[in-house]
Amino acid sequence: MGRANMGGVTAASLAPILLVLGDEELLATRAVTEAVAKVRSVDAEVDVREYQASALTVGEIAEMLSPSLFGGRRLLILRSGQDARKDLVAALLAYAKNPDPEVQLLVLHLGAAKGKAFADGLRAAGATVVPAAKLKGHRERVAFVRDEIRRAGGKCSDDAAEALIAAVGNDLRELAAACSQLIADTDGRISADTVARYYRGRVEVTGFTVADATMVGDVPGALEALRWALHVGVDPVPIADALADGVRTVARVASAGRGNAYQLASTLGMPAWKIERAQRQGRGWTPEGLVRAMQVAAECNAAVKGGSDDRAYALERAVFSVAAARQGSIR
Repeated sequence: MGRANMGGVTAASLAPILLVLGDEELLATRAVTEAVAKVRSVDAEVDVREYQASALTVGEIAEMLSPSLFGGRRLLILRSGQDARKDLVAALLAYAKNPDPEVQLLVLHLGAAKGKAFADGLRAAGATVVPAAKLKGHRERVAFVRDEIRRAGGKCSDDAAEALIAAVGNDLRELAAACSQLIADTDGRISADTVARYYRGRVEVTGFTVADATMVGDVPGALEALRWALHVGVDPVPIADALADGVRTVARVASAGRGNAYQLASTLGMPAWKIERAQRQGRGWTPEGLVRAMQVAAECNAAVKGGSDDRAYALERAVFSVAAARQGSIR
């Protein structure tokens, strides 16, 4: 029989139709897991069934959605809803107008053009939509990391989220696992320093950490990152490219003058987060210093890509020279 759970979920609060809309596997899987958990908190003996939309017939779905002779709550999970045939779509949309209170229907749909009428029809019938689209931009991934930490009871700054993405990559499963591990191993207050302690090796192999440290004059940090990257086998070419990109980006943003990063984004053709970072890194630089830094980056690229006998030395020399150009700017 139904029972309320400690989280306040009741039979009356369960959405009769759930539409999980999007192609991000982690978010879709999580939506299904949470839906099953909610229903089971109301009725531990709920009958959970899963089906592929392309394999179902109208007769089968009518039988599953009709009132049960034996009573009891049911959860029907319909995967790949975009592949449902027209007759099945018509039957499900007709059902959605007057759903059985003892049955919860969960439809997963990729959210693309295929089968769009089905998704639109479910939404129009009052289905509760759970977004599960792939995250398209850096800022969305930063928000995802911060939300993951918050969901686990912790706190996370933007800088910490960006550091974690740089360390782990863009895969949401890996990011979610990393967030969970950080929460388990710390007091829950996640800063960029916390991420650096736990993921130092992975952050430093990207090459961009070398560039970021160099552009703010952190020579010890840049050299440590550089030597670790080379130690673990990172090719010198992408490190040189990252350094050149760092210098060019700061120069471009500095030449655009002061302004809101989101306003400058369309003018410069860069994401706002990259502009914000370049604005922070550009403090203290003069135009002359940036010109010198660009010359150093070009010389480093030529040495590294031209088969220098000691490419590691060329990179180290570039770190010192770019930092010196910045120091000259300060003076």
